Formats: sequence, structure tokens, C-alpha cells
Amino acid sequence: MARTANRPDYSLEEAAGCLVAGVDEAGRGPLAGPVVAAAVILDPARIPDGINDSKRLDHEQRMALAAQLQAVARVGVGAASTAEIARLNILGATLLAMRRAVARLPSVPGLVLVDGNRDPRPEGIRTRLVVGGDGLSLSIAAASIIAKVTRDRIMAALAIRYPDYGWATNQGYGTQAHMAALVARGPCPHHRTDFAPVRRLLETRGAKTYQI
Repeated sequence: MARTANRPDYSLEEAAGCLVAGVDEAGRGPLAGPVVAAAVILDPARIPDGINDSKRLDHEQRMALAAQLQAVARVGVGAASTAEIARLNILGATLLAMRRAVARLPSVPGLVLVDGNRDPRPEGIRTRLVVGGDGLSLSIAAASIIAKVTRDRIMAALAIRYPDYGWATNQGYGTQAHMAALVARGPCPHHRTDFAPVRRLLETRGAKTYQI
């Protein structure tokens, strides 16, 4: 399957000669919420059209493809909480979420293609690191879609409980409106207290501003 129009293809998977999963994450940069990873094993006979790096797709495209992937692919999802992010740092938490995603696949792959240059080291499974993998591998791109859609749903659900921060639209990123709400209301339990903007606010205003 050739790559066209700067889209990922299935060549890395075909060359592996075994069952292959792609792994990617969503949510390393936001100031709030978990980091989420997905692992996807595609059926080469039933690959949905239009799979691409989730950042190159709009919301409707991601939602439609996520539904199709859940129907025809083998999917595992893992997450690491804000407490785990604070304990492990965001890189360690991301790798933990990736390991959890691989462990939750319904089948054990012979190889995991990992987006980026850090190895999550899933137990007993070979990995291959692919920098820019969500633009090269269909399996990684599919994982990026599942991870992004899953995390967006988590943040939309949290926004119902904590409506002041605008998480339904900013997904926890440090937008101007989100930062203004942080200053006005203080952080809530789902903010990443080890991230500099939140940490500085707590140091300046004290833990008593922490909204429970």
C-alpha cells in the first residue's frame, strides 16, 4: 500500500512479517487531565479510508474514523492520571499509558510500532520507534485518532463537573480563557500541579486556593 499525498501507509506493518500494533498518545501538553494512549492492530483487509495523523483531521473526521476503527480493528486504551503525571513526570506517565494500552489489546502483537523516540518497553513484546510515526504508519495514525477522541471525551465529561475552565473546547490546554479561570478560581484536582503555570499559581496563592 503506497503512501500518497503525505498520508501514512501500511508498509512498516507489511515488512514486519508478524502481527503489528501501532501506539500513540494524546495529551502530553495540557495543564489538566490525564495523558491517554491507544494501541491499534489493523485488519489489512478492512482498513478505513481516510486514516491520518489525528492533528491533520477535524473533529468530525476523527469521530467518524474512531467509530469505524472500534468496529473493525483490535484496540487497547490506557491512561495515566494527573497524580501519576506528578509522580512520574509527563514522559514517565506517557510511557506508562502506552504500556497499559498495549496490555489491553485483545491479541498480543509480535511488534509494536511506537510514535516518537522513547520506548515504553511493553513486557515481552518487541518495539520499533518511529519518529513522526503518525504520518508514516497507518497503525500509529489509527492509534493517534483513538487516543485523541478518547481524551477529548474524558475532558468533555470533566468539563461538566468543572465548567469554569472551558475543557470541553480547550481540552485542558493553557488557552487565555483557561489561564484566566485558573487565576480567578485556582486549580482543581485534575490540574497538573507539576506543570509550571499551575505550580507557580499554587506557590503564589497557596494551597488554600485549591478548588475541591
